[in-house]
Amino acid sequence: MAGQTSNEGSPLTTWRERLGHGYAAMLPGLWFQTLKARIVIGALAALLSGMALTAWQMSRVAEVNILASKQAREDDEAKRTAGIIRHRVAEMQRALKVEGDQMDRKLIDDAAGLASYFYQRPVLRSIFSEVAVIGPDGRIRLLVDADGSRQPTISVADQDHFKRTITTRRALVSEPIASRIDNEPLVILTQPLSDAAGVWGLISGTLRLAKGDLISDLAASRDPDDSTLMVVTDRSDRILIHPHRARILESLSSEPRLASPYARWLHEGRPLARATDNWRRQGDVVAVAVIPMTDWHVWRATSRESLLAPLRAAQTDALGVAVAFAVAMGGTLLVFLAWQLRPLARLEARAAALLTGDDAGEWPQASGEIGVLAGTLRHVWAERVAAERSNAQILSKLSSVMSASPVGLAFSRNRNFELVSAECCRMLAYDETELVGRPVTTIFPAVKDYDTLCQLAEEAFNVRSAYEGEWQLLAADGRIFWARIRARPVVQGDATAGSVWSLYDISGQVAARDVLEHAVSHDALTGVLNRNGLRDQLAAIFSGQPGSLPASVVMLDLDHFKPVNDLGGHAAGDVLLKAVAQAIICNVRGSDFVARMGGDEFAILLPGCDQARAKTVAQKVRRGIAEVTVSFEGNTFAVSASLGVAELAASHEAVTDWLAAADASCYEAKRSGRNTVLGARPRGNVRLVVNDRADSFE
Repeated sequence: MAGQTSNEGSPLTTWRERLGHGYAAMLPGLWFQTLKARIVIGALAALLSGMALTAWQMSRVAEVNILASKQAREDDEAKRTAGIIRHRVAEMQRALKVEGDQMDRKLIDDAAGLASYFYQRPVLRSIFSEVAVIGPDGRIRLLVDADGSRQPTISVADQDHFKRTITTRRALVSEPIASRIDNEPLVILTQPLSDAAGVWGLISGTLRLAKGDLISDLAASRDPDDSTLMVVTDRSDRILIHPHRARILESLSSEPRLASPYARWLHEGRPLARATDNWRRQGDVVAVAVIPMTDWHVWRATSRESLLAPLRAAQTDALGVAVAFAVAMGGTLLVFLAWQLRPLARLEARAAALLTGDDAGEWPQASGEIGVLAGTLRHVWAERVAAERSNAQILSKLSSVMSASPVGLAFSRNRNFELVSAECCRMLAYDETELVGRPVTTIFPAVKDYDTLCQLAEEAFNVRSAYEGEWQLLAADGRIFWARIRARPVVQGDATAGSVWSLYDISGQVAARDVLEHAVSHDALTGVLNRNGLRDQLAAIFSGQPGSLPASVVMLDLDHFKPVNDLGGHAAGDVLLKAVAQAIICNVRGSDFVARMGGDEFAILLPGCDQARAKTVAQKVRRGIAEVTVSFEGNTFAVSASLGVAELAASHEAVTDWLAAADASCYEAKRSGRNTVLGARPRGNVRLVVNDRADSFE
């Protein structure tokens, strides 16, 4: 194009002189071959892309905000429903206990007295479909329902809820069962009847699931468009409450809207939903919350399409407006740019000459932005030439210094090596010719490491400070080693001038430091944490409250360990301690912390575990230790363990209080017969002793 404009007297030049460069450049067949055409097309593409991206981003943000808002509301609704159910179950159990506490042992065999007693107290009849008084032999002494009271010849001695209530002497909520009278699905709440002489019966209340006795007012959708589904499941994931009662007692996997979130929940190991967990499937926003005390779950699913319908309509309207606006603006921009960019061809020719090294040509004269651009390019070119000369002198001097340096030195610019010292090449196992010109990322195991280093160095340079840090480097022979890197810019404030790096191999220092740090926090014999290491982990959990809750600690003391040392010596004791430590590690999670407190005492820190779950882990550890046998010099040694469990509570003012609670429980476990697990005694409650046979109260 530049050559054509220089042919004076040609027909094309005469045509341009008559019509002007702007109009001639817009002729078909000529305009589309110029840089101006590409700029116009690029500008139009940028305009359309920007509008499309903006519209898409706004729609995406609106959609995310709508779903997030609804998801938060569903979380709150699931928690609220779970709280209501828990409160109602607690109130029902409290009502059973109040009535049971007013009964005495004589009434159990007095049918007339029982009937009169419940006739005068209509509270339970208003709460439950049926109320039953059951003797210790499992025979129903009295059944009260809407039709009155009677004495059915039915025994529930084989029912699990009866056995567990009599055995544990605790109120409980049964699993869903079928009624022995009409085969309807039921949930039964039980309350033991006892006095100083022992348990003499129990009182129970029946909730009929098909009739919605528990939460009939919550089972239906709360949304006018009926797009929200609410389901309650038991601990076996069977449906207890559903808008369609035909689904009651079916598996949750049979509900199409909840099957996918339920499968994910199972895949994640049935997490304890102390806070509400959320999943989104293709068509729904799903929330789930646990109901305390019953281990039931509340599931909610809301249709995403119903939530996003108004947004979709707004998107369609906005798209039509955007297309019309883009067409109008595109045409205007096309005409405007074609007129304004006429002098650009001359500036293009001058820039091409500079690239070939021709610095003798004339810069084009133009007004407006093109003229400013031409002047700026001329100024930048002059400064670049001066900077190149200055840099060449600096590099020459720097090369001499680097050759004599006893430490690894390197000069980099634009993320490439330009100079390296002999010591740097030796350290990295490269020849100078192999390293110069290569990207600096060559000596880093991961590119992101170098990106992070550059960011940190830039921050240091911006405050006129040198950067210094420790990094792993990759040598040519594949060896990875630790190096201390110190960097300074060649010219302060000019990133294009490059920077100078000094490298020191500190692999030996890092290895020694790691060994020392490990020795400070770990037991030399067993390899688990020592008292200091456990103290640091306990302090982190304690200071992180309430976000670190729940958390429990287990104190463990070996039973009959002294005879091992007496018979086999300390060598046999050491072998047994190592085996015990390994048994403990094999029976806890990878996220738990095992420590040897000294002698034959160990401790286990269980983040995320309340006291009940910690007791389960402690039982696994106890059984694992009981299976350990060690043969040493012809003798076989085995030990058991006494374990005390304490959950971190608000009453613990310091870590020492927490440890003291677990230690006291461990001492009582040992005193009560050894080889057992004992939980710390909360204020106002009884302590639960757990063994292999059954749960029992002390």
